Amino acid sequence: MKSRVIAAVSIVSLLLAAPALSQSQLPRPGQLPPAGGQGAPPPPQRGPAAPPQQPAAAPVKPYKAVAISAPAAVTDPSFEAFRKQLGAVAEKKDRKALAGLVVPNFFWMGEKGDKADKKKPGIENLAKAIQLDGKEAPGWELLGAAAADPTGTPFPDRKDTICSPADPTFNAQELEALAKATGTEEGDWAYPTQTGLEVHSGPQPNSPVVEKLGLHFVRVMVDAAPSANAGEPMLHVVAPSGKVGYVPAETLLPIGIDQLCYVKQDNAWKIIGYIGEGGAAQ
Repeated sequence: MKSRVIAAVSIVSLLLAAPALSQSQLPRPGQLPPAGGQGAPPPPQRGPAAPPQQPAAAPVKPYKAVAISAPAAVTDPSFEAFRKQLGAVAEKKDRKALAGLVVPNFFWMGEKGDKADKKKPGIENLAKAIQLDGKEAPGWELLGAAAADPTGTPFPDRKDTICSPADPTFNAQELEALAKATGTEEGDWAYPTQTGLEVHSGPQPNSPVVEKLGLHFVRVMVDAAPSANAGEPMLHVVAPSGKVGYVPAETLLPIGIDQLCYVKQDNAWKIIGYIGEGGAAQ
């Protein structure tokens, strides 16, 4: 699979800055339910507030790999043509052209339901959801990444609607058991975008290779910080053998990342929704 950049843009902050990615996952087609809560909050303290404590990382040890099947590409030729069109719009940052690709009844599914303002045009809801406005406007990069991703998962509640990027196929019970056996959260696991992914001994891409990964879930050590390599962040991972090493951040994806949703109307594809909390507050 090529250029799953939506995850590459966010995976470092999600996997390295959060104790477990599962805490921020949203209900979506084919997704695991979020992992359980973290227990009761600590009692209030008197005097200056104590700094928040991160839960201790589970011990590193070998584990039984849970296999995944890579997400399938959408085979409809018209979808490929639509993605090319969307990619060109994103590259030019052409908001007017983008507006023509967004349906009026756009939905924005967050943790608490649909966040879209139904009184506003679809393009305005999309712009707020993915941040198309402002100096940085990272939404254009997200749209370009979405255009490069050929996968899609059917949205069961909406006819002719798919959401992308699609999650892989896997046994949810096996992943749950894996997390329990290793003392981790389901959100501490990601999967490679390619088979034979090389695990390096250090955060440098040219450091020795200690193992190669297959298409299975891989534990990500969330206590690590992104390496300072020139332009290529690396993630600290544990291989099934128990060996610890590093892989490029863009080569691993978490389950339950944000998705764009598309609908086919009159033989033409349109953007109909977004699944994720988005970068703009309500």
